[in-house]
Amino acid sequence: MALMNMAKSINLALFEAMERDEKVIVMGEDVGPDEGVFRITEGLFHKFGEKRVLDTPLAESGIVGTAIGMAMYGMKPVCEIQFSGFDYYSFHQLECHASRFRNRTRGRLSVPMVMRAPYGGGIRALEHHSESREAIYAHTPGLKVVIPSGPRNARALLHSAIQDPDPVIYYEPKAIYRLFKEEVPEKMETLPIGQSNIVKEGKDLTIISYGASLRAALEAVELLEEEDGVKAELIDLLTIAPLDATLIVESIKKTGRAVIVHEGPRTCGLGAEVVARVNEAAFLYLEAPIRRVTGFDTPIPYFSKERFYLPDAERVVAACRETLSF
Repeated sequence: MALMNMAKSINLALFEAMERDEKVIVMGEDVGPDEGVFRITEGLFHKFGEKRVLDTPLAESGIVGTAIGMAMYGMKPVCEIQFSGFDYYSFHQLECHASRFRNRTRGRLSVPMVMRAPYGGGIRALEHHSESREAIYAHTPGLKVVIPSGPRNARALLHSAIQDPDPVIYYEPKAIYRLFKEEVPEKMETLPIGQSNIVKEGKDLTIISYGASLRAALEAVELLEEEDGVKAELIDLLTIAPLDATLIVESIKKTGRAVIVHEGPRTCGLGAEVVARVNEAAFLYLEAPIRRVTGFDTPIPYFSKERFYLPDAERVVAACRETLSF
């Protein structure tokens, strides 16, 4: 196994996918000789050339619209939006076309494309560079939404997304691109889209998270065990559309308590959907109200104040203790 960070593991997945299948192409702003703003496409242009690594104009709607056409005619485009805050310009193409063609043509046509975008806060970026609006895409029928939390699952999920016959939004939590390393197998692997993962088993409380927020949740799990003797179960969603509610419900039936952690805004965020699913399937197993630790219903602030917006271990531990003492 090789030790690598998430940025490198995503780059590796792109290399592997392009080597395995000549129909896979990469396209986006500055993804060619400049190798992307976060260097995720490093080396691809040199290896595969300008016909498979396409530098595009600064036009998100054009990038995604072109990818849709390519996908419908047999290609497997992986298009990069430099920052997720700019993918709103392509939302019309995704919502009106990519997500609907399978239904519109009664299954004759599908759109096997991936839209990659670095998302979320934590790097002190400028306006429109730190949004966490994944709930918008999760709410759009016909789109699958994948959010990795570490190097190994990032590589595996990107392979699954590229191989999927339908459009996949692949959101990359940029705060952890180079935050830590994991062992990644030499042999290519995939993970099923729509399946969550138990990161740590426990019996007293369920913590549910995904993306960069999983780091704060994992730190909270360790603090709770060390300081309170509480054994919390930690679930990494990995895919938020379709959502793996079965694993969540099974865990809460065991623990009776839950805290949900994500950096997106609180109102209509993924946490609200998780609460609704639990209420429908496991309400009578709950021993306390489900708590949410989230971003706030405001634009994410700039620079130093950003840290007060993002969930951290302290906020997660506080919410867990409130739940446990109910």
